[in-house]
Amino acid sequence: MVCTPTSLTMKLTHDDIRQHNGRSSCWVAIHGNVYDVTDFLSSHPGGANVILRSAGKDASNAFDSVHAPEILNELPETALRGQIDISEAAEVDTESNKEEQIDLKPAPLQTLINLNDFEEVAQRHLPDTTWAYYSSGADDEISKHNNARSYSKISLRPRILRRVLSVNTATTILGFPTSLPVYISAVGIAKLAHPDGECALAAAAGKEGLAQLLANGSSFPIERVMKSRTSPTQPIFQQLYVNKDIEKSVEVVRRAEQAGAGAIWITVDSPVVGKREMDERLNLSISASDSHEQGQGVAKIMASFISPFIDWDILTWIRGITDLPLVVKGIQSVEDAVIAHSHGVRGIVLSNHGGRSQDTAQSPLLTLLEIRKFAPQLIDSDMQIFVDGGIRRGTDVLKAIALGADAVGLGRPFLYSLSAGYGEKGVLRMIALLRQEIEANMVLLGVSSLDELRPEMVNASRLEKHMIGSVKL
Repeated sequence: MVCTPTSLTMKLTHDDIRQHNGRSSCWVAIHGNVYDVTDFLSSHPGGANVILRSAGKDASNAFDSVHAPEILNELPETALRGQIDISEAAEVDTESNKEEQIDLKPAPLQTLINLNDFEEVAQRHLPDTTWAYYSSGADDEISKHNNARSYSKISLRPRILRRVLSVNTATTILGFPTSLPVYISAVGIAKLAHPDGECALAAAAGKEGLAQLLANGSSFPIERVMKSRTSPTQPIFQQLYVNKDIEKSVEVVRRAEQAGAGAIWITVDSPVVGKREMDERLNLSISASDSHEQGQGVAKIMASFISPFIDWDILTWIRGITDLPLVVKGIQSVEDAVIAHSHGVRGIVLSNHGGRSQDTAQSPLLTLLEIRKFAPQLIDSDMQIFVDGGIRRGTDVLKAIALGADAVGLGRPFLYSLSAGYGEKGVLRMIALLRQEIEANMVLLGVSSLDELRPEMVNASRLEKHMIGSVKL
């Protein structure tokens, strides 16, 4: 049943709501409607404590920062207990719900000339908690930084006098044409960066001809994001974390199918959440006086539903509930790349979760070199190979493609481009800058299309020395 008010809805006061401020009875006011969410506490994907912060209070700001309005329709009709005058609701512990203020005077978009500029803007303008959630890596953040450093250890070997009159950056991802060998990686709760969140990403992706991977923890339901596309053929894929409650994973897959998603990308590199200390430390400082809080970072709270009890048989299970193409996201060794191929998946993503799961895990680019050396047959197989983590320049993209990747994913840069009020325009600017760098460096390399990129166009010897000496396949 849809949880919507009627003419018979009870009128409530802030005193009525304040009486229901704990686990045994938890009410919240959202835009004038009062909901009893007591029974929902244990199943909330972000954990009960997130809701308990607003127990007996007005939760409108907290709700809007993460969720789309449609999510309220998933509550049972009986959850709606009444209505409260919006002006009165705003008086319910207004100070405790006060949002961190964001400077609404960002730098003009035309003054941002590379992806790193967007990151600097985001750090200045995003609330501290959001910045910590988006940017943090695990432990000492060695893997996070090595992801980017690995690209600097590879040199380009341009060919001259090639007479490149124009360049073609088009490719296909799982059979879908894209204008660049780049896709939007799964980025959770993008609404924290901009109210339009994943919908703004979809709109920009459509205009620029990119594919988008929708996060399992998207701020907006997939049906809403699909409506933001610029054409019905625009590819959007669905990320899947296997839920401890397997039926909820079934629901994710079913909804993705019905909405028109092009594939399921199962994420396997984070069965437990990495220790993201910046995220956790900031949450500790904020929640020190809150008896409901236990100092968990946003990431740990949001990922509390993920099941660590899965193995390769999960691929068979997924095939039993959908005919959509399957991609395994989170391959970190050549051995597992070979196993994934033997299971007939359509693609793999070489990824260490952006350095957010296990610190000191090797960079995805190093895993790509492993595949080239020990299992080169995978490079030209019918299984596509994608790489994410640390990509910030057009040269990074071209290095990965030259070494055998079919496309690369970027996550954090797309979130940063949404921030400071930029929204869709910021995303379009970011994509345009990356496109310019890719096109210019293709000319400098002496190639007119992506399929002309070859391993001999890069010198990877400085990175290869970090590669494992032998493997048993």
